[in-house]
Amino acid sequence: MEPASNDWLIVLGHGASGTAASMAPYVTGLRALGFDAEAIDLRRGKAEDAQAGFWSSTELLRVDRGSAGLALGGQSFGGRVASLVAAERPADVRALVCFSYPLHRPGAPETWDARTAHWPRIGCPVLLLSGESDPFARIDLLRAAIVRLATVELVTYPRLGHGLRPVLPDVLDRVASFLTALGDG
Repeated sequence: MEPASNDWLIVLGHGASGTAASMAPYVTGLRALGFDAEAIDLRRGKAEDAQAGFWSSTELLRVDRGSAGLALGGQSFGGRVASLVAAERPADVRALVCFSYPLHRPGAPETWDARTAHWPRIGCPVLLLSGESDPFARIDLLRAAIVRLATVELVTYPRLGHGLRPVLPDVLDRVASFLTALGDG
């Protein structure tokens, strides 16, 4: 995809075992496509406890950048934290992009309901990208859960687990297309 000209700020959170630096391939790729993208470090522990830090870091970036459209997202834990922020701040978040959303703990698919209870409060369009062999998101449960989201696009990748790096170029193109279709932030 060609570089875009837009007014989006994309703020990404990392997975539970990662750091902002682990999101560098996503940030670099999105910047190459013309987006203002940043990754932030998240507090370890429960996703609910990381929300405030995610939002305060995002606010600092917004003041610094003055970008009109705010897209939040992240890998696994980071995507879950971003989704919680989007549910709490519907007037601020224009789009949500989740890479390998942790729908449930591995081996505990019954936990999907609690991890999506906030989804009906998410008012912005959502892009979910997931491997079809992800132990954190049984694909049949993910397909059933997306009815809780008002506007959602689900992209799945056969034979991939809980990481999307093997298909990163496609992932980045899909994020760029998704945000471009929404307009200039």
